[in-house]
Amino acid sequence: MTHNINKVALLFAGGPAPAANAVISATAISFINNGVDVVGIRHGYSSLIDYSPEQPLEEGRDYIRLHEVMLRRTRSRQGIIIGTARANPGKHIKQPADLDDPEKSAPLRRVYEGLRSLGVDALVSIGGDDTLKTANKFRLFQNRLPEGSPRIPVVHVPKTIDNDYTGIDFTFGYFTAVETLGLEISNLHADAEASRAWFMVETMGRSAGWLAYGAAIAGEANMVLSVEDITGELRSPESTDSRVVMDMDQVVAKIVRMMRYREKQGKEYGVVVLAEGLAEYLSDDVLANIPRDDHGHISVAHVDLGKMVARRVAAEYEKQTGRQRKVTGLQLGYESRCARPHAFDVMLGSQLGVGAFRALYQEHLDGAMVSVSGQLDLHFVPFDELVDPDTLVTVVRFIEPGSDFHLLARFLETQVAD
Repeated sequence: MTHNINKVALLFAGGPAPAANAVISATAISFINNGVDVVGIRHGYSSLIDYSPEQPLEEGRDYIRLHEVMLRRTRSRQGIIIGTARANPGKHIKQPADLDDPEKSAPLRRVYEGLRSLGVDALVSIGGDDTLKTANKFRLFQNRLPEGSPRIPVVHVPKTIDNDYTGIDFTFGYFTAVETLGLEISNLHADAEASRAWFMVETMGRSAGWLAYGAAIAGEANMVLSVEDITGELRSPESTDSRVVMDMDQVVAKIVRMMRYREKQGKEYGVVVLAEGLAEYLSDDVLANIPRDDHGHISVAHVDLGKMVARRVAAEYEKQTGRQRKVTGLQLGYESRCARPHAFDVMLGSQLGVGAFRALYQEHLDGAMVSVSGQLDLHFVPFDELVDPDTLVTVVRFIEPGSDFHLLARFLETQVAD
């Protein structure tokens, strides 16, 4: 398969992540140095999803031309130089047959026509698992174009501070986010000790516990709980094969048991870290009126899990002891998404960016995710190995219970004697 690439588009979608600019800069410079024009699509799919010939894409507003001068010394810069958004052109595509429905696939067609209007020959998609799903749907949409239609090959660079991506060990920005949140947790620990109080800290990590566990280890929290831990007594009898429900009473009891154990050791303070994804495991009545985004995810900010758990823990503690204890719930996460990236994430992001260039320009790939292993050795994973062909849904990479990483957090948290 040969691609004659004269102009490539870079598009970033979903939540920010440290070292985003390392990916963008390294990708763009690699193409520019090989005589390929590069455009950065501004704010994800926001403009492309509404494209029409009557309202052409406007330079500066909808896209920017990336060149060497503007990319100088940007790999360590905070933020995202082309912006991001959560607009989802594949929102109505739930199964392959939906791609044959002109109405459901219309947003993908507008994306295709918008890119073609700019003369784009290839697309680099940077984003989380939802963005990977969109990239795959865009590829499948093009497979259904009439014979002879121009193709826009697409490769994807995995991005998430949650680090829950199948096909890669660590995603860029994860370690910076862990470091940032770990420092915040450490500060809270000092505050808790000074005032003999407790903090219930909700961290980002919608689907898996990588970020919560990493931050808890780095910040020396006393307990960490994520979706992987909702087993046994912590799982409600309301759970079904298709939906896990958390037994909040048992979770609260577990936390209070640990608090009282520490008190016997003369430690009337501490920090518990909760992954925000636990909100998805709340009962249906709690989630009934919670809004959802274009990808079907609940708005965890509206749930405010940390404060919810804090109220219940304080009440249960008082019920068991007859004493009051200050228990404060708070959310951490947004402050980590655009933190200044440290060296490893800059190196990882840069290598993934170079990998996107190599995948399209040198390897002539279409429908592949860029990945690294070992000492940043590049390899490419086909979309077909990452996305279920029937549901078009990606596979989340959970922390494996009993794995060494899982046991590390268990070893380091407060050990409660039976």
